Amino acid sequence: MTAPDTPPAARLLVHCLIEQGCDRIFTVPGESFLQVLDGLGRQDAIQLVTCRQEGGVSFMACADGAMTGRPGIAFVTRGPGATNASIGVHVARQDSQPMILFIGDVDSEMRDREGFQEVDFTAFFGPIAKWAARIDSADRIPEYVARAYAMAVSGRPGPVVLALPEDMLSRATSALPRPRVERPAQAPCPDAMQALMALIADAASPIAIIGGAGWNAKARAHFQLFAERLGLPVATAFRRQDAIAPSSPVYAGNLGYGPNPKLVNRVREADLVLAIGARLGEATTDGYTVPPLAAPDRKLVHVHPDADELNSVYPADLAICASMDEFAESAALWDEGAVIDFDAGAQAHAEWEEWATAHPNDHALDMGQAVQFMRDTLPADTIICNGAGNFSGWWHRYWRHEGFPTQLAPTCGAMGYGVPAAVAAALRHPERTVVAVAGDGDFLMNGQELATAAQHGADLIVIVVDNSAYGTIRMHQEREFPGEERISGTRLANPDFAALGAAYGAWSTHAATTEQFKEALIAAQGRSGIRLIHCTIDIEQLAASGASVSGLRAR
Repeated sequence: MTAPDTPPAARLLVHCLIEQGCDRIFTVPGESFLQVLDGLGRQDAIQLVTCRQEGGVSFMACADGAMTGRPGIAFVTRGPGATNASIGVHVARQDSQPMILFIGDVDSEMRDREGFQEVDFTAFFGPIAKWAARIDSADRIPEYVARAYAMAVSGRPGPVVLALPEDMLSRATSALPRPRVERPAQAPCPDAMQALMALIADAASPIAIIGGAGWNAKARAHFQLFAERLGLPVATAFRRQDAIAPSSPVYAGNLGYGPNPKLVNRVREADLVLAIGARLGEATTDGYTVPPLAAPDRKLVHVHPDADELNSVYPADLAICASMDEFAESAALWDEGAVIDFDAGAQAHAEWEEWATAHPNDHALDMGQAVQFMRDTLPADTIICNGAGNFSGWWHRYWRHEGFPTQLAPTCGAMGYGVPAAVAAALRHPERTVVAVAGDGDFLMNGQELATAAQHGADLIVIVVDNSAYGTIRMHQEREFPGEERISGTRLANPDFAALGAAYGAWSTHAATTEQFKEALIAAQGRSGIRLIHCTIDIEQLAASGASVSGLRAR
């Protein structure tokens, strides 16, 4: 029997993706979009990365979008596949990262009967996506794909979800792909820039909080020039630490969970806050208190690419709707009036240097010293990928993100992000060192994607920090209900992670002391492929802030 050609609609969809510059798709295959899989198998412009769980698929797509500025592309099947993938849609939304999730959907004739794996995807994803729609007409595939790209990259970038009815993918069509969509350029208004410079000139203790929607290498370079010329202290929003080079003489450190108390005080006492790209979300602002939502003696300038974000939570004295790179370039090139030379930038940087220097402690495996050794050993442009948990605090505090992009970490605190993100990073940047750092609970959320890394020849280092507990929750538990007899639901019985890594084909080893970690990292750096270091630490070493079980119980 002669095999049929790829149906025209599915072939058109693949061509539309190629026209938009898509070069990689992450998927768990499903029978609901077999036509698309056939089309992808008959071309070589797009690499198809087969994953092991749809949560890993969507995390990889989200991370890919964060690195490229173009939507990361994911394909999953209906029902369980789509609901598994929803975690990545949520991350892309809260992280303001471009992503498109395509879902193979039920046949049109089966709709609204609660057919096999049927879900109303526009209703399900509507609250967490920028746009969720269903392509019912094959002739409109180019329109929907182009609009999806435009929605994903414009304003505040974010996720788009498109459902693909199974029968629609088999229909005939003579439609043609639309041209590649680019993010619209949004230059700031000159009058607004003039007002901004006047506010800075009048300020006594200003500070900038940067990173977020649309931040890119150009924005980083130009804003750094601008801040250094003024001596303006620059803090990064939560998990946006690569938004400025840490070697910059005005870098003041990162906000979020476990920040430098001196930086928190500096933000709290600032008479002018420049929020550039940052949403000023709950994590960055410590529950909307740093800076406070409203203060009569403080002015706020908020620059963001999406007008809907401005004045939505924090009232701005000056709101500027502009692309981050366009704004930063305008600021760097601004030459009207005298150049202001604040000394606060250098002071804040010195405070951060002191805070970000690890001092030895008496733990067998001193995580601060371990991260500092990593910093001294691995290339400066190493990409660090992590999910959620107290373990990440050591890297947030002691690692230095010299390159861009070098930090892939979910601002919404989703566990299980690190390993899939590292796979995406290793495929996107095979010339760079990629490290996934994960807690024991965090790793077992999506550790199966090491199989994806092995299948596709990805080079990455995985560091599993194992304290046999859900450490973050244990910390909160000890704060609220201290005592050995009050521990509930946070203890973990773990596998041998080194043996598990070996089962995936990784070079792996154990580290229970600081010296063993150093030896393991050197050995791992000299190899390729997957390398896994299983670090065992005591639960007493709870967090990079110095929090300990005994200390919390003694309060």
